[in-house]
Amino acid sequence: MSLAERNVSRSLRHNRAVRFWNQTATFGFWLLGVLLLSLILWLLFTIMNKGLFSIDFSFLTKLPEDMDEGGGIGPVLFNSFYILILSLALSVPLGIGAGIYLAEYAPKGKLTEFIRVCVEGLASVPSIVFGLLGIAIFVEAFGIGLTILGASVTLAFLNLPVLTRVTEEAVRAVPEEYRSAAYALGSTKFQCIRRVVLPAAMSGIITGICLTAGRAFGESAVIILTAGLSTSGRMWDFNLFSPGETLAVHLWYIQSEALVADARQIADKSAAVLVVVVLLINLVFRIPLWLRTRRMK
Repeated sequence: MSLAERNVSRSLRHNRAVRFWNQTATFGFWLLGVLLLSLILWLLFTIMNKGLFSIDFSFLTKLPEDMDEGGGIGPVLFNSFYILILSLALSVPLGIGAGIYLAEYAPKGKLTEFIRVCVEGLASVPSIVFGLLGIAIFVEAFGIGLTILGASVTLAFLNLPVLTRVTEEAVRAVPEEYRSAAYALGSTKFQCIRRVVLPAAMSGIITGICLTAGRAFGESAVIILTAGLSTSGRMWDFNLFSPGETLAVHLWYIQSEALVADARQIADKSAAVLVVVVLLINLVFRIPLWLRTRRMK
């Protein structure tokens, strides 16, 4: 066999090996994706099937019962949304602003790197630690007790590190050519960030907001320690100094401590409501991005 024939044969074997490993990797990744999707669908079906179809409007608006059957989740569902909105109103501007500062304005140096390490560390701290911080500030230092205000601010503390890091990474991922083109057109740094960088990074920022919103809505440790295990007993209580039991805390209480005979049914329906609301929160934040992407195409 000549040298040219040996080279051709070696090339054919190499191409067959490359195609084999490419097909194997493709099949493996598809298999992992299908398994992951199947697991998610199975979890959703298991949770939804037990309680979703037995939910009625009265369950969403009635007051919880301590001893009798047939209680609802009205006040705790309202508190969940109320605390979520307040915490996002505090954490989103601060977190996005801090992320933009670290990505665009902070000078390179050891101090900035130290700040990043601290932010990353805070993002991984267990939520119960923030709950203890909330107790130290609002219950012991300020003496206002277990309140919606304390829970909202503590949740904002919990969300801030995650929002800061996600925003910084999203802003850093914007190609440098975008900034150069904006500066070439005479934009100032602030105009470049507002009109070029932020729109390009908005998808990543919205993803961070979705993650923190879903985490905040389903948070229980922080709420137990800063807002308590009770409500004011009214459906629409906007008083920031009222106790603020949320749906996640109510679900834990019903499942572990409640004395009502239908505690399991209430827990199943509460879990279904919790999952549905978290999914809706993600849709609410994602739909504007989808519409914006379609308009740009």
